[in-house]
Amino acid sequence: NNDVVSEMLQCRLKLVNPTQYRFEHLATQLKWRLQEGRGEAVYQIGVEDNGLLVGLTEADMKASLKTLKRMAEKVGADITLLREREVDYDLDRNTRKIAEVLVRKVPDDQQFLDLRVAVLGNVDSGKSTLLGVLTQGELDNGRGRARLNLFRHLHEIQTGRTSSISFEILGFNSKGEVVNYSESRTAEEICESSSKMITFIDLAGHHKYLKTTIFGLTSYCPDFAMLVVSANTGIAGTTREHLGLAMALKVPIFIVVSKVDLCSRGTVDRTVRQLERVLKQPGCNKVPMVVSNPDDAVTAAQQFAQSACITPIFTLSSVSGESLDLLKVFLNILPPLSNSKEQEELMQQLTEFQVDEIYSVPDVGTVVGGTLYSGVCREGERLVVGPTDEGRFLRLKVGSIQRNRSACRVLRAGQAATLALGNFDRSLLRKGMVMVSPKMNPTICCQFEAAIVLLFHAKTFRRGSQVTVHVGNVRQTATVECLHGKEELRTGERAVVRFRFIKHPEYLRLGAKLLFREGVTKGIGHVARLLYRFMASGITQNNKTYSSSNVH
Repeated sequence: NNDVVSEMLQCRLKLVNPTQYRFEHLATQLKWRLQEGRGEAVYQIGVEDNGLLVGLTEADMKASLKTLKRMAEKVGADITLLREREVDYDLDRNTRKIAEVLVRKVPDDQQFLDLRVAVLGNVDSGKSTLLGVLTQGELDNGRGRARLNLFRHLHEIQTGRTSSISFEILGFNSKGEVVNYSESRTAEEICESSSKMITFIDLAGHHKYLKTTIFGLTSYCPDFAMLVVSANTGIAGTTREHLGLAMALKVPIFIVVSKVDLCSRGTVDRTVRQLERVLKQPGCNKVPMVVSNPDDAVTAAQQFAQSACITPIFTLSSVSGESLDLLKVFLNILPPLSNSKEQEELMQQLTEFQVDEIYSVPDVGTVVGGTLYSGVCREGERLVVGPTDEGRFLRLKVGSIQRNRSACRVLRAGQAATLALGNFDRSLLRKGMVMVSPKMNPTICCQFEAAIVLLFHAKTFRRGSQVTVHVGNVRQTATVECLHGKEELRTGERAVVRFRFIKHPEYLRLGAKLLFREGVTKGIGHVARLLYRFMASGITQNNKTYSSSNVH
């Protein structure tokens, strides 16, 4: 299980006073569980293997926690008591307790656990303000002061509205304490002090920036999504659309009802009931879980990771700070969805880096930002980038690497970073490209087939229709070439559709999630077949693969 809730202490008396051999065995087991959980594990003490809540006496619990602390120290970790509960198990009337303990590795060589959380919600719902409060450590003044540090453009500061994608970091150390900018730390210091990092991807709420929001969801591969809803306006504007996008892309979502300081308890309850109704609808099939105390927050984090249908709901204020700590408890415990084995398998593959952002930095040169999908990337590595408009891949050399704004020597699969490319011509790059190992034989295409379902269309969807297609970091207009076995498609219907990119070929992966839109038309699906028609010398016959001779 990803949350590594384990070592149910059946032999609790042995743990109270273990032999040296038993202690070494338990410490080795803990080390393995930490590796499986990518640096963290939750232990339940006083629970049988079959889930029976036996409980321990006060003295035995104290001794067990002491042994667990020794085990953690031996493997370079710290422990944090998450919660303790009394159980009524035996007839001797002694108070017995069970405890849940978080064990987390002390950070070493920047190998902190990094979770990405996409922040969604309607314009003016309080997304950027909430992130400002979490990452800066100071409450808002009610007029948006907390969000000023997050904005990247002058017009964002003037309007108070996010139009671009920004990244904010919140760290937790091995003891579960918050590490942020509150003590005038730099990003590098936050990374060095943290065992776990939450990277928030702040997305735009306004409908006119919807393509930017979709790009953030498809390209940056978030582990989770946080939907922010204003308590005083409820489900308004793009809220439903953002919820639908996260669900279509199968991103687990939790909800934060903000601005509870602005309205009565009755208004807050009405907004929560409104959310519960929407989540329970047949199209959503979610189980809402309102978090009202620290115990709820621990349960929500564990159940949320185990079940895709659980949707935690927080009600808080960025001005008064009400219930803000519950969200921090939740984020601190929230486990990764993938285990170390899956990451190891991705790291064994050839290097593939998605290009999501391109910058020019004085004294550094061209810099690209994105996510390493597979493999390992090191300083000085030689890769090829493409495809260009002509379908070529160009050689380049990776200079320095920065992860969460601090220097990093080795980038591993699943991690986001910026790579310096020195004097490489920026005009040759665009969003949607990939940087891959020269050993790879990258398959690019102008046409591809996708198995889709049409979520909504005002009229009919047929041959000749033009839509904007989002696949990972690829975003391009495509024409519907044909619908297999059908003349047209209506809302709710499925089909295999052949698309043709209008501008230039793209690098796609088989099975990749796909989302397309045009006006009110929306659909989802996955890439089922690539038609490799485009090569450096021009258009060739169907089903030719892209050859390595096209690397220039």
